[in-house]
Amino acid sequence: MSPTDSEVTDLLHSWSRGEAAALERLVPLIFDDLRRMARRHLAGERDSHTLEPTALVHEVYLKLTDQRSADWQNREQFFAVASRMMRRILLDYGKARQTAKRGKDVAKVPLEEAFVVGQGQDLDLVALHDALARLAELDARQHHIVELKFLYGFEHEEIAELLGISPTTSKREWKEAKLWLLRELRRG
Repeated sequence: MSPTDSEVTDLLHSWSRGEAAALERLVPLIFDDLRRMARRHLAGERDSHTLEPTALVHEVYLKLTDQRSADWQNREQFFAVASRMMRRILLDYGKARQTAKRGKDVAKVPLEEAFVVGQGQDLDLVALHDALARLAELDARQHHIVELKFLYGFEHEEIAELLGISPTTSKREWKEAKLWLLRELRRG
């Protein structure tokens, strides 16, 4: 049975107050959600990527345990931070791989293909990261919708509930953000 948002939020608040045992109780409750998120992040990676979803979750866990002054507000904030950590870990792996290739080009996948799970091709994570950062500056809500949809795998109804908007607005802004990102990546 899935934990309720309030169970997760209560454990996050306890952890914020310094109760280390709260993290140990929290992780089993959210592990499947974190693995789902990790699979989404890894979906656009090359087939030979060395990280598996569970390993990516473990990397995030190690980073989270180093958080000394985190003020966790709720489940959504926690998953947003975890997703950013996953993206940063994969970005660092991608940069290391590019460095190892000593300037050789990395195969790129059009964003419309990257939005489909299981492409099994390389995605230029650096360019995508940069484009997402620009989108965050231009339209924070669209950026948040992209994170929730693309990175977390949330449905528009879930996104609408989390952001306090209608599912129709979520779908419309998702399409707008996706088109904007496609244009940005083609430009780069």
